[in-house]
Amino acid sequence: MDYIEKVLEKLGEWIDKVIDALLGPEPQQEPDMIPIPVDEPRR
Repeated sequence: MDYIEKVLEKLGEWIDKVIDALLGPEPQQEPDMIPIPVDEPRR
């Protein structure tokens, strides 16, 4: 049973590589911008 699990895992990795090669890598979600407090000069 262990052998079948290893084969399925390798097959899944191989399919991911083929899909990445054909369609490009999965788009990475851009991280949310973190607001940075800035001291504004007083006028």
